[in-house]
Amino acid sequence: MAGVFTTRDALARAYGVGLDLLEISPNAEPPVAKILDYGKFKYEQQKKRNEARKKQKVIEIKEVKVRPNIDENDYQVKMRSVKSFLGDGDKVKITLRFRGREMAHQELGIKILERIRTEMEEEAKVEQLPRLENRQMVMVLAPR
Repeated sequence: MAGVFTTRDALARAYGVGLDLLEISPNAEPPVAKILDYGKFKYEQQKKRNEARKKQKVIEIKEVKVRPNIDENDYQVKMRSVKSFLGDGDKVKITLRFRGREMAHQELGIKILERIRTEMEEEAKVEQLPRLENRQMVMVLAPR
């Protein structure tokens, strides 16, 4: 904190020390500037950006495919994989595929997706309710 200077005096002080005059907030009254090494400043800003990028997690959408007449053991295996995906912080897209005459019994598919929804109530919230797209029903779960 050196105080208030004219632009010419501030530039003279900065160049006298062999550094740059960098304007920090131009909209302040009076504008705030710092005397520092601009190359070093840019390098530190880049390091901060890279560090922030390393720490952020990319949320992926994992897909689990089931059928309307799925066996209990297969269902349990699929549920374990859904729980592990949600535990990793990923969203899960559950696709229920109808084949042939199974389209006439869509209530079986709805029943399976409702069962999944009730079992996953503590671990996940429903981001997209079950809806029919062509020959498949799709539901998206997101971790709580």
